[in-house]
Amino acid sequence: MNIFDILGPVMVGPSSSHTAGAVRIGRVALKLLKEKAVFADIMLYGSFADTGKGHGTDRALVAGILGMREDDVRIPRSLELAQETGLSFFFSKTDTLNDAHPNTALLTLQGEHGKKISVQASSIGGGRIMINKLDGISVNFSAEMPTLIVHNYDLPGHIAAVTGLLYQNGINIASMHLSRVSRGSYAVMVLETDQKLPASILSEIESFKGIIKVTYFDGEE
Repeated sequence: MNIFDILGPVMVGPSSSHTAGAVRIGRVALKLLKEKAVFADIMLYGSFADTGKGHGTDRALVAGILGMREDDVRIPRSLELAQETGLSFFFSKTDTLNDAHPNTALLTLQGEHGKKISVQASSIGGGRIMINKLDGISVNFSAEMPTLIVHNYDLPGHIAAVTGLLYQNGINIASMHLSRVSRGSYAVMVLETDQKLPASILSEIESFKGIIKVTYFDGEE
């Protein structure tokens, strides 16, 4: 535990979980979209759905999608600012996210150039978050470090090819999570690294045979 865990984040309140964490969820979803968002379908689950409005969770999520940080004084006006900047949004509640954390949101974003992404994330306290699913696939990363997500066919050699390339380029892997739908079908590897990855490495991984999609989150300053 460090001093940040004890004191919590510098933020516009009232709640580190319902407000600061929600801002981070929105901002990380925007970074994963990699272009300006013009539409956001936001589903709230658990405590986010039950008490989120009173804590400003709706405004916090939209603020994050607009690119704001937790201490931005404009957060209370984010819904109005979204309309001014061309971001349309729709909120709803759901009770169908089985086994999800109580503070969970499912964001489906569309970018100005047509790109779409679905991000399920939870606010786990002290302004910290966990990205649980990306486009419906379990990923479970904290968004605190550079993170590489590789979708591939479940065939021999993919893990060795990706990790070997990182080793050759002096990239240290901090954590690694592997999952698959079923044997021989669809697999995902999630690697958090100590260093940011250059575009050349991402392009090389995308060129590997059997790679379906590569998603990269470069961390937050």
